[in-house]
Order: sequence, then C-alpha cells, then structure tokens
Amino acid sequence: MSTVTLRLPDDTCQRLKQLAASRGISLNKLMEELGTAAIAVHDTEVRFRALAGGADRQRALAVLERLDALDRA
Repeated sequence: MSTVTLRLPDDTCQRLKQLAASRGISLNKLMEELGTAAIAVHDTEVRFRALAGGADRQRALAVLERLDALDRA
C-alpha cells in the first residue's frame, strides 16, 4: 500500500469529507473508490479505442449513440 500526499483547495477538501461522511466511509476510502472508478473509465476508453481502430467507424459511433441514449433515459 502506498501513501500519497494530495494538495487540494480547502473547499474541495471539505466537500470531499462531507461526501465521504454522507456515504458512511472514510475520506481515504472515498479517494480509493474515486481512483478505481477513474481507472475503470480510462481502461474502458483505451480498450474501446483499440477495438474501434480495427472496426467500422460508423458502427462504433452508433454504439456510442445508443449508450448516450441509455444515459439520457
């Protein structure tokens, strides 16, 4: 396990503490969850771009449009 020092504006830090408290978790756990979510988003994008590189561009865009439609629903 690593330790990271993070510099944040005071108001951002306070809001993150409040968010963690509202979820009933520590600030450390919240940052771990946010980091894991950011990595998952990044990995998904990298994988999608790799797959799209050899695929039909119009078909890939159609998939993204369907995903966007689901998010709006």
